[in-house]
Amino acid sequence: MRAVVFDGSRTEVVGDLAVREPGPGEVLVAIAAAGLCHSDLSVVDGTIPFPVPVVLGHEGAGIVEAVGAGVGHVAPGDHVALSTLANCGTCPDCDRGRPTMCRRAIGRPGTPFRRDTGPVHQFAASSAFAERTVVKAVQAVRIPPDIPLTSAALLGCAVLTGVGAVLNRARVEHGDTVVVIGTGGIGLNVLQGSRLAGAAAVVAVDANPAKEAAARRFGATEFLTSAEGVRDLLPTGADHVFECVGRVELIERAVGLLDRHGQAVLLGVPPAGAEASFPVSTLYLDKSILGCRYGSARPQRDIARYADLYRQGRLLLDELVTAVYPLEAFPKAATDTQEGRVARAVLTF
Repeated sequence: MRAVVFDGSRTEVVGDLAVREPGPGEVLVAIAAAGLCHSDLSVVDGTIPFPVPVVLGHEGAGIVEAVGAGVGHVAPGDHVALSTLANCGTCPDCDRGRPTMCRRAIGRPGTPFRRDTGPVHQFAASSAFAERTVVKAVQAVRIPPDIPLTSAALLGCAVLTGVGAVLNRARVEHGDTVVVIGTGGIGLNVLQGSRLAGAAAVVAVDANPAKEAAARRFGATEFLTSAEGVRDLLPTGADHVFECVGRVELIERAVGLLDRHGQAVLLGVPPAGAEASFPVSTLYLDKSILGCRYGSARPQRDIARYADLYRQGRLLLDELVTAVYPLEAFPKAATDTQEGRVARAVLTF
């Protein structure tokens, strides 16, 4: 079958990948569509260290082909969106409703794929850039069949991460002020999460002025091409600043834009080992710097919730898909994503 494989030096679309059958508690999914996230490209450029060879992709949707023993919540023929969270479901963190903190779901890449050259790793427990993939049952979330799979694919990463960061991690309240630095796929979902939460002012910051229309569509009340102008709009600072780019200088700027009791939420992924600095005294007025893994999501609950909001017309999905490419056009999709020409590219099979 076809897939996008990174071997440590080059990325190519191959046609000789095989995937094993699902075991107990697993699901085999035929991928219909998969979003291209910057995290996939971060594996290629080394920002995210990962064992190779690896099948890329982690934001997918498709149709269940087979289930292993003990799986009852999905069946062959069901439409599903995939979560990357292969949590165990039994540890103290899972039991407390914090599956993103499950230690069994972090840093344990499997090798369900194989080529003639040997086993191939699975990225983010999903590898959605393959015609078929095997995931843990907890990762397959059933969705209504009337949601286009090209849109549903984005539920599993961009939406979970961005909207979840607002509603689950920062817990933005009605009337709060929000600044969003970076309006790519994650940033747009932070914007619409802020809109859903009822934020009074939502300032989008992106160096590309062409992104203003989309930012306002998703919930921005103001748009700036530089964070320099934020204080003109919010003289005392913001209640919440979300950094969605992953650049150290922007992380430091996010902390500096906080009002008293404000929160800086870090969503962008800088290079491993990157360090940021700021005057410690600036935090004494109850300011916080929050990391956020995967929108602090509970995917079985949250994906179903976001799918329902989409069907109500309250959550935008179709508008996130700014370009659709066949799998073979992965190189162009990657270039367009890196150069900021698309908010979210979607690969189809």
